[in-house]
Amino acid sequence: MQSYSQDLRERVLWALDRDEGPSSIARRLEVSRVWVYQVRDRAQKLGKRTSFQIGGHRRSRVADLESVLRAWIEAEPYLALSELSARLAEQNVSIKPGALWHQLNQWNLPCKKNPARQRARERGRAASAASMGGCIAGDGCRKSRIS
Repeated sequence: MQSYSQDLRERVLWALDRDEGPSSIARRLEVSRVWVYQVRDRAQKLGKRTSFQIGGHRRSRVADLESVLRAWIEAEPYLALSELSARLAEQNVSIKPGALWHQLNQWNLPCKKNPARQRARERGRAASAASMGGCIAGDGCRKSRIS
């Protein structure tokens, strides 16, 4: 979503300076009344007549803790992401497991995911065919449908 143009913001502020009402400004310029109030409040409180920055790079919360995380993973290679997040929470660093995984992936550090989601058997059709219990299509082991 893109922000409104600077020209439109200037027109709103100019109309507000002329004591025009926010509702009439919103109707005339085809914007929401709430947005007119937001532009006014930003200009009055912060002294800024421009929009907020959209996007950009945000530094990770654990960027400074790379050596600590590496030491934890080397000492206990089977730590799950949730356990690492809990340890970081004890150091007053709040981070979700997904964001932690993203940072560890950037550092090429291995991490264990949730153990409940690991497969119990090998992948492939052989496992699913064996679970059918030997039923062959048309041998009558399926329940018949009555319409």
